[in-house]
Amino acid sequence: MHEVLRDFLHKFVLVYIDDILIYSRSMADHQRHVMEVLHRLRTYHLFLKAEKCLFHQPSVQFLGYVIDRSGVRMDEKKVAAVKELQRFLGFANFYRRFIRGYSSITSPLTNLLRNKPKALTWTPAAIQAFNTLKQAFTTTPLLVHPNPELPFVVEVDASSTGVGAVLSQQQGNPPKLHPCAFFSHKLNPAEANYDIGNRELLAVKLALEEWRHWLEGVKHPFTVLTNHKNLEYLRAAKRLNPRQARCALFFTRFNFTLSYRPGSKNVKADALSRLHSLDISSEDPEPILPEKLFANPISWSEETLPEPDASTDVPLGCPPGL
Repeated sequence: MHEVLRDFLHKFVLVYIDDILIYSRSMADHQRHVMEVLHRLRTYHLFLKAEKCLFHQPSVQFLGYVIDRSGVRMDEKKVAAVKELQRFLGFANFYRRFIRGYSSITSPLTNLLRNKPKALTWTPAAIQAFNTLKQAFTTTPLLVHPNPELPFVVEVDASSTGVGAVLSQQQGNPPKLHPCAFFSHKLNPAEANYDIGNRELLAVKLALEEWRHWLEGVKHPFTVLTNHKNLEYLRAAKRLNPRQARCALFFTRFNFTLSYRPGSKNVKADALSRLHSLDISSEDPEPILPEKLFANPISWSEETLPEPDASTDVPLGCPPGL
């Protein structure tokens, strides 16, 4: 890439491996620069993937930075990665007693968080530590096979973007609460509009659906732990909305009790519920009616709104003459 674009480099082009950044002082110059680069790539039979290209952008993400006319700043997603690492380590720390040499494994990861960094710089040692920790989470003695002769514990939590759950059992001698399975679900747009109570209820329902083959018809009653206290009274409530009624009907298939656990102690399910980022759409709202049905559309701003008149019954916010 450097050889092909050599005479453009550091004049209006930057190249890193297969990423090409074209910058210009004006739109006219930029259009010319883009055409020159595209022509050069065609000459050397190099092709671009259209869905990965952005043209004529006032700002752009490049190598972990956001670049615009004001300068270079840190990508907010990179800053968020620090919080994600902290949350992951908090989740993993709960199971440290099941992982031999946990402190030495996670040492490269905890070193990344020293001195409160604003961004993460992944090192080969940190990548190796992360992969080792993932391997430990998916092998014995951390995850155990469910034993239908023992009671289950289901921990659930819901955030604004997802729900998470952990299925566990007391196993071993002496008995310790071992996880059997993890579950995480990203909320769709309709589910994201639920209030906190209905999101927590959804977390319980999805967890029981996910592990229905283990929980339905179990020998011993199991416990569902949630940090939403009102759910404790769901099965005794006499008035339910349609969604709650459907869930309550589904719950009759299972022999369990709902118990409240404070959010500060519900760390495992909480971490799983926050794995999913919020989808942010930048699309402008579209009118419901087709454009041909509009005869003479009008619009007004706050500056053109009439002052409220106590002598009339016209509500504030109507355009003049209405």
